[in-house]
Amino acid sequence: MTDLKVNETSPLTSSIPSPYPSSKPKVRWTLQYFPERTRGYLELIRLDKPTGTILMFWPFAWGLTFAAYHLARTSPTPSPLSLAVYFRMLGQSFVSAFLIRSSACTVNDIFDRKVDAGVERTKNRPMPSGRVSVLGASIYLAIQYILSVVWFRLTLDNVAFCAALIQLLPLFCIYPLLKRFTHWPQAWLGFAMNFGLVISWTQLTGYVDYRLMGTLMAGAWCWTMLYDTIYACQDLPDDIKTGVKSTAILFGSWIRPLLQLIGSTFVIMFGIAGILNGQTWIYGVVAVGGTALHVVWQFWTVDLNVAESCWTNFKRNGHLGWIIWAGLMLDYIVASRMLPMISWI
Repeated sequence: MTDLKVNETSPLTSSIPSPYPSSKPKVRWTLQYFPERTRGYLELIRLDKPTGTILMFWPFAWGLTFAAYHLARTSPTPSPLSLAVYFRMLGQSFVSAFLIRSSACTVNDIFDRKVDAGVERTKNRPMPSGRVSVLGASIYLAIQYILSVVWFRLTLDNVAFCAALIQLLPLFCIYPLLKRFTHWPQAWLGFAMNFGLVISWTQLTGYVDYRLMGTLMAGAWCWTMLYDTIYACQDLPDDIKTGVKSTAILFGSWIRPLLQLIGSTFVIMFGIAGILNGQTWIYGVVAVGGTALHVVWQFWTVDLNVAESCWTNFKRNGHLGWIIWAGLMLDYIVASRMLPMISWI
């Protein structure tokens, strides 16, 4: 397995097979049940590609479960939050993640429509292919924003509502512009993708624990830097031609050791967050240990010079979320009943 090289002899800067079609896009099974005139708009929000929604959802789920455990640990009652209420809030978090991700994809495609036309993987997206106009996409985006604000107002209290608006609007509206001016758009995306941690924590607790949230956001930031830099490796030849900037280009031949450092920091930060929140050995073994093994496996199997391998690795990070959530959920269930027997502190 070789490191990614940004030069003329690298496989990534030559003609490489793409896992994506270059002619008329194939209709995915998730879109076959919708009228053809609506499919472009559904593709615009990536309804047929759920990985982004899953990656957006996990910080919501983690923040909510960290908060549920915190309440169970500090409350005099055995279980201050029932599982029924927890899963209802988890379902609401998924809807929130879907709405935010959908609008983020739409605004990104509006800004990137000309750039996408010059990239093999994205040239058949709805806007560069002409299936959705700028006006149509703009009206569609406005509708999404209205629906999102109404949803947040109905499901979140004041602090969490304000946090949701920050993620919905400035964080994702600014992101598409950064790739034109800096090689660090992934750094901004690290904050944008993971702000659900703050939303769901404050939704349940009503306040912000700055030490815990800062540690979790730092860890999740590293996670996004990891998977989105690998994601950017798919388009490296086209990005260099079109002038789009990314950490995949910036890191150059140092990309593998730098990503290994970022991945290690991700695991360490979530370990520290567990200590700060008083998590037990269950979280340490399942969530932290399991995540460490998953990250090692990712580096063992990914080939940064092969677009299809990068795409597969990107999707695997959606699976990684289950590991952290499982450790948190097991901790919460046990802590609600027998915390003193297993606590670290």
